[in-house]
Amino acid sequence: MAKRIAIVEDEAAIRENYAAAFRREGYAVDTYEAREPALNAFESRLPDLVVIDVNLKDDVEGGFELCRTLRARSANLPIIFLTAKDSEFDAVSGLRLGADDYLTKDISLPHLMARIAALFRRLDAMQKPQGADSLIRRGDLAIDTERMTVHWQDQIISLTLTEFWLVHAMARYPGHVKNRQQLMDAAQAVLDDNTITSHIKRIRRKFCAVDTDFDAIETVYGMGYRWLSG
Repeated sequence: MAKRIAIVEDEAAIRENYAAAFRREGYAVDTYEAREPALNAFESRLPDLVVIDVNLKDDVEGGFELCRTLRARSANLPIIFLTAKDSEFDAVSGLRLGADDYLTKDISLPHLMARIAALFRRLDAMQKPQGADSLIRRGDLAIDTERMTVHWQDQIISLTLTEFWLVHAMARYPGHVKNRQQLMDAAQAVLDDNTITSHIKRIRRKFCAVDTDFDAIETVYGMGYRWLSG
């Protein structure tokens, strides 16, 4: 059965363009122009993935409210913000509310499709038995590359896809400095220096929420970042 994607976007042309692109990839698609119609439809059945804009007509931060409501209903429902708002504040707000990714509308369709496919792979893998060969252990850190999950001191660290691949890139070879290009390649994303810095800060905050003494990520000024040996 085809995976079902819901698009919540107030601009009709953009909404239909993305819907057509998703359908070409074999997904079933439902579209909504505002938060309330989407929530009413989701009462009977949640989609397999939701793509949300931040601004929904007069509902200026309706996308954030929708994300908060959906995350309260399901911890595993993949949620992507796809928006013209590219400020760091908005990205942080979306990710703190539990979104899996925050992308801007200048993203290419192949890149967007790759992010969606990766989220579905992670969801499918989490429903399978854990395989020992997919585990990477570095002291208190455990990375499951099949499920795309990260644990620190046996507690789950809720990372976005981008954050997962950044941690994976650093922790795979502890002590090795990863520069911006290497981190971009690992995350399969185009990230400028400020964006990478913001991602690293958010990653640190998430680990520190579990362990206030967390200091495994070292900034090597002028070069990049490295994971210190566990």
